[in-house]
Amino acid sequence: MIRVVTIVGARPQFIKAAVVSRVIRSSEGITEDVIHTGQHYDDDMSAVFFDELDMAEPRMNLGVGSGTHAAQTARMLEALEAALSDLHPDLVLVYGDTNSTLAGALAAAKIPIPVAHVEAGVRSFNRQMPEEINRVATDHVSDVLFPPTEAARQRLVTEGLGDRTIVSVGDVMYDAVLHAASRLDTRRGLFGRLGVAPGNYLLATIHRAENTDDPGRLGAILRALEAVAGEMPVLLPLHPRTRGAVQRLAPGELEAGGITVVPPLGYLDMQALEAGASVIVTDSGGVQKEAYWHGVPCVTVRHETEWVELVEAGWNRLAAPEDSAEIVRSIRLAGNTADLPRPQFYGDGHAGERIVGALLSRFG
Repeated sequence: MIRVVTIVGARPQFIKAAVVSRVIRSSEGITEDVIHTGQHYDDDMSAVFFDELDMAEPRMNLGVGSGTHAAQTARMLEALEAALSDLHPDLVLVYGDTNSTLAGALAAAKIPIPVAHVEAGVRSFNRQMPEEINRVATDHVSDVLFPPTEAARQRLVTEGLGDRTIVSVGDVMYDAVLHAASRLDTRRGLFGRLGVAPGNYLLATIHRAENTDDPGRLGAILRALEAVAGEMPVLLPLHPRTRGAVQRLAPGELEAGGITVVPPLGYLDMQALEAGASVIVTDSGGVQKEAYWHGVPCVTVRHETEWVELVEAGWNRLAAPEDSAEIVRSIRLAGNTADLPRPQFYGDGHAGERIVGALLSRFG
């Protein structure tokens, strides 16, 4: 029997881990305990995701909360070392690129316990992004690497990791979107409550520190959204951290600009809004892909993206976050993507089964 400990801490990880957890529960020869670091610690950002995604309740919640990157990661490392030493798993499974990912990988590798990294090989090539540091470091201490695309697999080999167990599995987030699709009809009342009609609004998500902590960038993004709000309704679900940044930058500016601010949403509500949008503006890596899977054009307010294939295919446009005019132009041009083909870049929706199969083969 393989004993797996899964370490999660932020919304994107809950989505990815839920896919694999469902497969583990239906498989013989493998069991799982989940440790929640508490990186996202309020119910809107955490508990509701466990409920909606049919994910096993965490065996423990470390409750580390917020803090600087160094302080948060250090608290996680200390708590995870103790937890893993008590549980004695056969391997540790980590997801994505957050501080929880890095702390989980480092704590396990130093005990040592084998580490498997889901979404390995993803790169923005921007070392100013904390997430990029987390990705690279996690890949290089992991024993098993699960890249979501062929390009990600090739990067792992280029970085000298070809001697590790590398299994191209597809993207678990695509599995999650397909799993949620049949349940979105139950969310149709959301549009009426928010005063929008499907296909006739812009959905925006902004959360990355390089945008929210820079007054120039955040101001430019808000001005662009305000300009477009005169043409179509704009919905902006706000992460608590981003709401605080906006309130410090320009109290009342959002309401004056005609932008509808929405509290953080559960997974199914967010999927329904993404599927119903006419265009999505984001700085999230995951939302870029979800927009593509829903057939909705996307504008990414960053200078680079990990998912370059979406830009090359015409479904995603990069817009400089400090240039409001460029953002507005990109939004207006985004509607031209409707008839473009959508190649199957991210697998066939069975990444979770492939991951569990590979773990059984490697460790069983």
